[in-house]
Amino acid sequence: MTPQPTPALPPAVTDALTAVLLGPDFHREHAFWRRLTTTEPFRSRPGATTTPEEQLVRAYDRLRLINRSLDSAARLASDVRALTAMHEWLGPVDPTLATVAGIHYNLFLGSLLDHDPEGRRDLSGALHMDEVGTFLCTEVAHGNDATEVETTATYDRARDGFVLRTPHAGAQKFMPNTSPVGGPKSGLVAARLVVDGTDHGVFLLLVPLTDADAALPGVRVRRLPARMGSPVDHCLTSFDDCFVPRAALLAGPQGHVGDGGEFAGALPSRRRRLLVSLARVTPGKLAMSACAVGSARVALAVAVRYAGHRTVAGPRGTGAVPVYAHRTHHGPLAEALATVFAMSLLHRRALDRWEAGAGEADRGAAERLVAVAKGWITWQARDVIVECRERCGAQGLLEHNGLAALVTGIEGTITAEGDNLAVHTKAAAEMLLSAPGRAADGEAGEAQEAPGGLRDPAFLRGLLTELEALRFARARSRMGAAPPGDALGRWNAASGLALRGVEAHAVRQAAEAFAEARAALPGGLARERLAEVERLFLLRQVGQGSGELLADGRVTAEQVRALPDLYEEAVATVAAHAPALVESFALPDELFAARPIAGPAYADAYDDSEGPWHRSPAHSAEEFAR
Repeated sequence: MTPQPTPALPPAVTDALTAVLLGPDFHREHAFWRRLTTTEPFRSRPGATTTPEEQLVRAYDRLRLINRSLDSAARLASDVRALTAMHEWLGPVDPTLATVAGIHYNLFLGSLLDHDPEGRRDLSGALHMDEVGTFLCTEVAHGNDATEVETTATYDRARDGFVLRTPHAGAQKFMPNTSPVGGPKSGLVAARLVVDGTDHGVFLLLVPLTDADAALPGVRVRRLPARMGSPVDHCLTSFDDCFVPRAALLAGPQGHVGDGGEFAGALPSRRRRLLVSLARVTPGKLAMSACAVGSARVALAVAVRYAGHRTVAGPRGTGAVPVYAHRTHHGPLAEALATVFAMSLLHRRALDRWEAGAGEADRGAAERLVAVAKGWITWQARDVIVECRERCGAQGLLEHNGLAALVTGIEGTITAEGDNLAVHTKAAAEMLLSAPGRAADGEAGEAQEAPGGLRDPAFLRGLLTELEALRFARARSRMGAAPPGDALGRWNAASGLALRGVEAHAVRQAAEAFAEARAALPGGLARERLAEVERLFLLRQVGQGSGELLADGRVTAEQVRALPDLYEEAVATVAAHAPALVESFALPDELFAARPIAGPAYADAYDDSEGPWHRSPAHSAEEFAR
């Protein structure tokens, strides 16, 4: 079945779908950042080449331009919706800028504001960007196990301050942007707080690191080798008797050092103290999800446009056809469209839950959803971006078309703010112990046909709920069957299925977000288009788990046999509307102008003013005759 691309959607329909993807308050959350990316300092030049170091300097210049454009840097740092919107738009335009901006406004400035609600600390340098803020937690030997960092901050009573030391090579701070590039830097340093010989756990301290030219006394900074992805001045940073005053300690409910030099803290658990100090990592996960969502949208929009412009020979007698006419080409793009909608909806669901979380129990559940969403969204974004690059062939490999940078850039979001596998493993352990008991292996349920069967989204969502429960039940069963007394062995027996349960949980959350978004739309074309995308997403996810569902009696063999035809039907429907649906991403024309393959005249980017095709026909004929 060859999809016939439908006309552009009416503006009201496109706007309604944009609100589904980007939230109902587009003007407040997104308009500023969308407009900013279209201005001259943020535009890319087709064919222009810059070195990685020039790109890095440009990113810091742009960071200062952003700061001058803000009504209040403190307000941005305190508003998680503004922070995530910033990443949603800057991520695909300048990944280096998104990285350093997120570090400065969220991890650095946000942490300082959170730990000083009364405004006693002078933050004018960071607010006016006389200094750029950075964050030093990860060490060469310690990443996700932040409770084990080995940098020390020892209280010196004589000077009423702390002395920072790096005890060995493995304790060097790993990958913060601490070079003098971009101007003077200050950082929040995670270090073990030692008072009178007692280790009180990991706290943050505000430490000046560099001036405009070099590291300050007691601080050693060395640039790391170039890494894949966008250029950032990642460094190794160490401390040699670096002194900071007592006020440098970020104190709060996790503890403080009083005027008499005594340590006092309300939280008895060292782990809880660390979590309070590093609370800004959770908004950082939301920011990484936003970067991934924005990057996937851009990649998909470019690939869909190119697929409509690029022509190939069709079947005999039909002439040239767009590559998009082929199922082998439009099928993966339709699937990617459904995934991008799901990513966008899950991101907003996690953002809403995080903002709404009030009590400690609610906050814990919201934090876990943010973590699960970050892992699933960034992994899905990689799949989408790689698929879109491949659909653009050799053109997608050229830097000036913008896809190559997205392919490598997405890897940073997968690792930043907690490696995805470690983040999902933590969620798996929590959910394994807290999930309610459901049917395990050997306890088959009864397949139920909802009123609409496989055409009913409620039935498909129910199957996804069952799939999540089945995986956790089997993980618990495997854990129970493992030999007692071997905690690691019991976890290893269950962890594979538990991680698949986390994946199913993310999918189910996305499916529920689809249902809520569709229900919120009034009847009409926007709701119809969204329902079609939702259906493709649900059928794909159910199809991937159909073997498990069939084995457990949740679906029938007839239903499994029916899935491929229903899926193909959904692919054809979404593919027909995909060129119009990508308009709901609200991407500005200026973004496409900087990427030649996004326009029908992409071949003009390779024109040669001295090429023989520019000579007069007569001259060409004369040369040919000779």
